[in-house]
Amino acid sequence: MSTAPRRPDLANEPVGRLMLRLSIPTITAQLVNMLYNLVDRIYISYIPDVGTLALTGLGVCLPIILLVSAFAALCASSGAPLASIAMGQRNHEKAEGILGSCTALLLCVSAVLTVVLSCFYTPILLAFGATEDALPYAQRYIAIYSLGTVFVQLSLGLNPFITAQGFSKAGMLTVLIGAVLNTLLDPLFIFVFHMDVQGAALATVISQAVSAAFVLRFLTGRQTILHLKRRLLRLNWKLLAPCVALGLAPFIMQSTESLVSVCFNTSLRAAGGTLAVGTMTICSTLMQFALLPLQGLSQGAQPIISFNYGAKRPERVKAAFRILLISCLAFSAVLGLTCIFAPQIFVYLLTPDAALREYAIPCVRLYMAGVTIFGAQIACQQTFVALGNAKCSLFLACLRKLILLIPLVYLLPLGLLLAVCLAAQSLGGVWMAVLGAAAFAVGLIPALLWNRHLRRRPMEYRITGRVD
Repeated sequence: MSTAPRRPDLANEPVGRLMLRLSIPTITAQLVNMLYNLVDRIYISYIPDVGTLALTGLGVCLPIILLVSAFAALCASSGAPLASIAMGQRNHEKAEGILGSCTALLLCVSAVLTVVLSCFYTPILLAFGATEDALPYAQRYIAIYSLGTVFVQLSLGLNPFITAQGFSKAGMLTVLIGAVLNTLLDPLFIFVFHMDVQGAALATVISQAVSAAFVLRFLTGRQTILHLKRRLLRLNWKLLAPCVALGLAPFIMQSTESLVSVCFNTSLRAAGGTLAVGTMTICSTLMQFALLPLQGLSQGAQPIISFNYGAKRPERVKAAFRILLISCLAFSAVLGLTCIFAPQIFVYLLTPDAALREYAIPCVRLYMAGVTIFGAQIACQQTFVALGNAKCSLFLACLRKLILLIPLVYLLPLGLLLAVCLAAQSLGGVWMAVLGAAAFAVGLIPALLWNRHLRRRPMEYRITGRVD
């Protein structure tokens, strides 16, 4: 009897039940990963005597970590939807060619990133807003983390090829193995071996290496449908060009998260010093709270949308999108409202420092207010990625941060920003209403774009059958 996991019927199984079946493992994986990130930062914040400085140092490293993850999305993760579309078109050879070419590109980019980060991490950290007292902790962390770049790239970049085939449980195991191992190794290295932030970095590298080994083992084993073959490990630019074009959207989404952190860190370092930068670390952690489960929902929907798009089944594509949009909005609304009305739940968990807690609570209310509608953008943008529509997904990736947020960081007078922060302490509900209304207006844009695109799509299916 075969022990291989049963692959879902992406073409015929009821969409609601299929999304539930595929999304539960991917959401579980992202929640476990989120818990690992939270526990990792809690451990660092409780390092005796230097916990706040160490947490601030880790916060400066976060943009680099996000940038490494963004390159995985650029090089490989967006090849997974195109492989799913090819599978829906019954072009198995093309799907495996995409897998092989994306893997080869990942390895090349990993080598370049390792050299650059290992040689130039100090000037990069200073450019990213490291304060003088937090810089040594950031240096010690990133010096070790950079050596594991190839493991991060392979585990993050290739895992979507597992879930794209419908093997969401195997994809969950990839994340689960690394997260559990990291959670176990962190206290061992930090408190038992007294390695402080270096121990946290080493635990991360070892965990990512084990996750990468699991991914490679699965994609070269008997259970998988798409096999990673040695003869296909080459840079086939005919296959890679559309993958990289589609990967620009998630790359910008993640790399601009780094850019946002840099903009805030440099501004906050001048305005508020270490406490302000430490607060930004807490806000970035909460933003990941919002992003990771939404990514889990999107990963569960992606194989259904991509496969049925390739198989020319628009009614199933529409049904999957509707469920994804409703689910993403529900989660982001609950999290955003919780951060507005009870930010202490998260702030007290993330730091024991009384001064940092007092400083962070009103800032968290402001920073997380727009998350209530964030699910709409993620659902629309990730659906465009699943459809292989690079132009729309790229615009939505640029909209919130490049077009709106980053310019406002520098255009708004510092005095106004300080006035908002002071007012938020006593009039938080009023400011949250204003921010929530603005976020709702911005959130409507991707929904309207999707509606317009969806109305044209069935005709394109019937007439051309093309994939954008």
